[in-house]
Amino acid sequence: MKKVILASLLLLLTSGYAMAAKYKIDPTHTYPNFTISHLGFSTMHGHFAKTKGSMEYDAASGTGSVNVTIDASSIYTGFKKRDDHLRSPDFFNAVEFPEITFKSTSAKLSGGSGTVDGKLTIMGITKDVTLNVAKIHCGKHPFNKKITEVCGFDATAKVKRTDFGMKYGIPAIGDDVTIMLEVEATR
Repeated sequence: MKKVILASLLLLLTSGYAMAAKYKIDPTHTYPNFTISHLGFSTMHGHFAKTKGSMEYDAASGTGSVNVTIDASSIYTGFKKRDDHLRSPDFFNAVEFPEITFKSTSAKLSGGSGTVDGKLTIMGITKDVTLNVAKIHCGKHPFNKKITEVCGFDATAKVKRTDFGMKYGIPAIGDDVTIMLEVEATR
């Protein structure tokens, strides 16, 4: 009897780790975007059109993970000449470094918000970055009955582009970049 009680107790104590749901990032509903100062006159906005990855989330334990891969050549700011320049070695060097990645190392999530720490890699340079998660929401998909569950989050981070080797135009073109990541993932 003691063995059954001990086994049940161990199962209860570790069940929070086993309950993390695994999701595949939906590239059609995921929007990695950024803002940066342009010559101090205005704020330029841009986004990346191609994203893939996965995430796990356990609301009960407040834990999770996320792995995101962004196609650097899919950058879009609304102006072809600028987009081509951003793909060049002056900025993202998308031919030599075709992927931007974020791989989480830890997460502290509670009440639909929190932080996710991880490694951001741009142009082959990896730095520690914290995503500030403003909202997390999971539930049944209201339109697609084939999808068991959808989980989404909105997060932001601030980085310095020079930390990733992008020195072109400094200081006229801003160094501080605000990254916004809106993600939907399904299972």
